Amino acid sequence: MALSRTEREQFLAEPHIAALSVSAGGDRAPLTVPIWYHYSPGGDIWIMTGRDSRKAELIESAGRFSLMVDRVEPTIRYVSVEGPVVSTVPAVREQLVWISSRYLPAAKVDDYVDDACKNHGEQVVIHMRPSRWVSSDLGQV
Repeated sequence: MALSRTEREQFLAEPHIAALSVSAGGDRAPLTVPIWYHYSPGGDIWIMTGRDSRKAELIESAGRFSLMVDRVEPTIRYVSVEGPVVSTVPAVREQLVWISSRYLPAAKVDDYVDDACKNHGEQVVIHMRPSRWVSSDLGQV
């Protein structure tokens, strides 16, 4: 059963690990990788990635990407959303702290952020405006 707008937006706002997909062009299948993200109902989605990463290059080239999040408990539910990139800006440490805090236990955030700042290179934040949604709750199959 399809989710209502409110249900799908609330589900997407939860801290799921998303599968990001973006066209890899030519005769390649889309690049699909796990990623942390942030979404507030009614707003844009943002992700953070390396400025020179393959992800960032493909997203810049395609001008759009999709995310899919799912769960299997207490019911089988998923939301898939795609849309255009509306901005790409240099990331700041505070954003890395915020997104890391969303996914990691509090005791691990500082060490992760320090390591990421030292080893992951320059980061960008990419904002996507959701324009197409597919969602469902299959219940307890």
